[in-house]
Amino acid sequence: MQTDSYIIQVNGSAVHPKVLDVHVNIQGPNGLEKMKSRKPRWAIRASEMSKKTFNPIRAIVDTMTAKPNPNKKMIALSIGDPTVFGNLPTDEHVTRAMKEAIDSHKYNGYAPSIGYLSSRDVIAKYYTCPEAPLEAKDVILTSGCSQAIELALSVLANPGQNILVPRPGFSLYKTLALSLGVEVKLYNLLPERSWEIDLKHMESLVDDKTAGIIINNPSNPCGSVFNKKHLQKILSVASRQCVPILADEIYGDMVFEEGMFQSLAPLSTNVPILSCGGLAKRWLVPGWRMGWILIHDRKNIFGKEIREGLVRLSQRILGPCTIVQGALDHIINRTPQDFYQNTISFIKSNADLCFTALSSVPGLCPVQPAGAMYLMVGIDMEHFPEFENDVDFTERMISEQSVFCLPATCFEYPNYFRVVLTVPEEMMIEACRRIREFCEQHYQGGEGTQDLECDK
Repeated sequence: MQTDSYIIQVNGSAVHPKVLDVHVNIQGPNGLEKMKSRKPRWAIRASEMSKKTFNPIRAIVDTMTAKPNPNKKMIALSIGDPTVFGNLPTDEHVTRAMKEAIDSHKYNGYAPSIGYLSSRDVIAKYYTCPEAPLEAKDVILTSGCSQAIELALSVLANPGQNILVPRPGFSLYKTLALSLGVEVKLYNLLPERSWEIDLKHMESLVDDKTAGIIINNPSNPCGSVFNKKHLQKILSVASRQCVPILADEIYGDMVFEEGMFQSLAPLSTNVPILSCGGLAKRWLVPGWRMGWILIHDRKNIFGKEIREGLVRLSQRILGPCTIVQGALDHIINRTPQDFYQNTISFIKSNADLCFTALSSVPGLCPVQPAGAMYLMVGIDMEHFPEFENDVDFTERMISEQSVFCLPATCFEYPNYFRVVLTVPEEMMIEACRRIREFCEQHYQGGEGTQDLECDK
């Protein structure tokens, strides 16, 4: 059988690299005829990664068919975006910094995939401390905290391994892990202990395929904040089992009492930690998509491999918005302290209002939050027998009262619902009034009784 080689010329001269040789069979019995007679057919299939990607919130919310009561204006206590109602704008210093970055014309091009060195240095200096020192080389800038979590998961875990995730917990962890072919093992949080981790349960889940533990503090959806002693116990588990930690601390600066929040890394003597954060919540600009990973590895357990892996993974896209990077120095260092304090005071006021109002509602058990933007409310389903579960409960609350709270089944924790605390105060008052009315209409089991054991 004769074969001709078709050589591609490069820079005007014939070259013969193997990768450029194209061999075409021009003879042989029925060879060309068969090729000509083959009828092409479309055979496009979605990737395995896309098939494995699953968002628990969307899977539940998108199947809810309830329509709001047309006689009552809808109150959505379901969206974890503090900008939705316009009552929590970012500070003028933040917007001015962005305008200055745009007007400078310095940040219109591509930046390094992990961010400008100067911008990474800003974040390193902001978070460094003697117990957990940071330099620019320890910072990876990302497109929001969500991408920070994705990169951290991707660099730590291979398909077939597993990660430990809190229950109840932010649904994105499961979405990302499953898309990567990584198994999710859920460890329990304890509502009666203000959502502390069941440490024995968490440690029992660790095996030789465990690639990491996700710690979310302060918590979405719980609004809990772990104390120093509890964090030290978490680190003890990770140290005994030689498992790294992915610390989601996006709400780290949003706590209701000064000094309450303790970052995990400064407490660690040997456990390597990838800490994820961003501008979204503290600075009230989630749409600006600026996040970061802080690499804490004082014992060099991660070594070069994890650091280099994060850089390579970040090169799949061209990094976060360059304009925001150019404004970072002013945003981080010039935003006045009273902006943060006013934001936190507002959310805490709503938290206290909501907790107090719902604590006396028959069949409900709110758990007092200490930070973030959320409050979890338990439902004593025995006293609401007409509802199958928390999804049914919240769906009926939409249709009758036009109040939308996320059922906690979205967070792998049935028979609770989550309230977002960033709505205007008058809206929060009205929502609590409607929730009370709804519960009083459907509660069965004795007027005014409160049988549900909870942390009040």
